[in-house]
Amino acid sequence: MSAHSTPALLLVNLGTPESTSVSDVRAYLREFLSDPRVVEAPRVVWWFVLNGIILPFRPRKSAEAYEKIWNRERDESPLKTITRAQAEGLQARLGEAVRVEWAMRYGRPSIAERIEALMREGHERIVIFPLYPQYSATTTGTVVDAVGDVLKRMRHQPTVRFVPPYYDHPAHVEAMVELLKAQLDALSFRPEKIIASYHGLPKSFVDKGDPYERQCRETSRLLREALGLGEEELLTTFQSRLGRAEWLKPYTADTIAELARAGVKNLFVTTPAFSADCLETLEEIAIGAAEIFRENGGENFAVAPCLNDSEPGLRMLERIAREELCGWTKD
Repeated sequence: MSAHSTPALLLVNLGTPESTSVSDVRAYLREFLSDPRVVEAPRVVWWFVLNGIILPFRPRKSAEAYEKIWNRERDESPLKTITRAQAEGLQARLGEAVRVEWAMRYGRPSIAERIEALMREGHERIVIFPLYPQYSATTTGTVVDAVGDVLKRMRHQPTVRFVPPYYDHPAHVEAMVELLKAQLDALSFRPEKIIASYHGLPKSFVDKGDPYERQCRETSRLLREALGLGEEELLTTFQSRLGRAEWLKPYTADTIAELARAGVKNLFVTTPAFSADCLETLEEIAIGAAEIFRENGGENFAVAPCLNDSEPGLRMLERIAREELCGWTKD
């Protein structure tokens, strides 16, 4: 099969700074927080807030957080390591019928450089796979925007497909349940509660029509159903709040503190909105939330790894990818 007839699959995750230096973290945050999809505020007002209040101070704190989880061997963030491994694992499964690459929405490698490189190689049909199970305009929506920006600059455009949100896809639910069961069986304690912690979103975004909260709660419902748990046994919460506005509730940190104060000693957390372990799972939850739990009287705390490039995770990615490549490959 020639390169011209070989489709490409581009995995896209959120992004990462190039290093833990304050300057690199600042550059990453500037790109991320400048996206009007991520922060919906009058551009002039937000420019002054971002450059006058956030970027002078937040990058140092974020750099310290990245230092705690940085992959020293590769000198990169775990998100970059894992996303690359997912692409390599998927390439091995799909074989020569598909060219698999990966990109970051913010930071490098960028969506633009990857699409341009694939076109130079002769791959004129590209499936874009945003690695966000649940749709939000702030995540999947920005990937679509970025791809559109690339296409607008191209005289010879590729034919593009987008993988839809897979929050309720049987392959996603099955992979998560398989991994969660194995992780629960391996625990040295029996959790009294399980928390499904999703990345937060300003409530106003949902009020304007973003489907993210509904899709998160549906993922939790499907996990409960598959694991045979009740609503009070597997709780849905939202983390990573930024700013003073109201975000989706209940907040993960508050819920964990309340559970510990109420006498819960054994807690298990899973993060179904993340396809790969990153700052929000490895530092915010595994380190920060664990401290909150123990400071308020909790004892045993464990966090489930994301699907990452695990066998169930790669099986899921392959199944969804093959569905979206239908008609573009021989098998």
